[in-house]
Amino acid sequence: MSKRVFMIERFRNPYLPGPGSATMKKFLLVAAVLFAYATLINSQTDTAATAAPPSSSEKSGSASDSIIAAAFSNHISNLQVYGQGVVTRLLPDDNKGNKHQKFIIKLASGQTLLIAHNIDRASRIRSLRKGDMVQFYGEYEWNEKGGVLHWTHRDPNGSHAAGWLQHKGKKYQ
Repeated sequence: MSKRVFMIERFRNPYLPGPGSATMKKFLLVAAVLFAYATLINSQTDTAATAAPPSSSEKSGSASDSIIAAAFSNHISNLQVYGQGVVTRLLPDDNKGNKHQKFIIKLASGQTLLIAHNIDRASRIRSLRKGDMVQFYGEYEWNEKGGVLHWTHRDPNGSHAAGWLQHKGKKYQ
């Protein structure tokens, strides 16, 4: 073994994946997606991280769909996302604890997303129908069916980014 190879092997951290491993490739993909997302959000706002991203009419849905798809593929949660989708199914309200209006949307990518809109903190979307377009900004949580979007309202404590839903030009938060 050459002296150079020995030095690299000697100082390589045994707790980190090797440079060619599948784990390292997955880690780098997730890191790249999160970096791209942070760069996109920071370039679109002049204020702190609590500022909402541009409305989806100003941005293409493909970038946000890609971020959500990467989060789904890599089981990532607690990620602020924005985008838009078409309502495919209206579900009964969840009345346990804080009340939530629930419905499923389909993104342009084909991925589905459950929206859990807290109606104790924000107004219900009364005119919502299957086939309607809904824009969103909230927190993505991974699940095996495509994910859940919540925090689509203001945080009364001010410690979480204020989310929203937009339907037919009206913002609900």
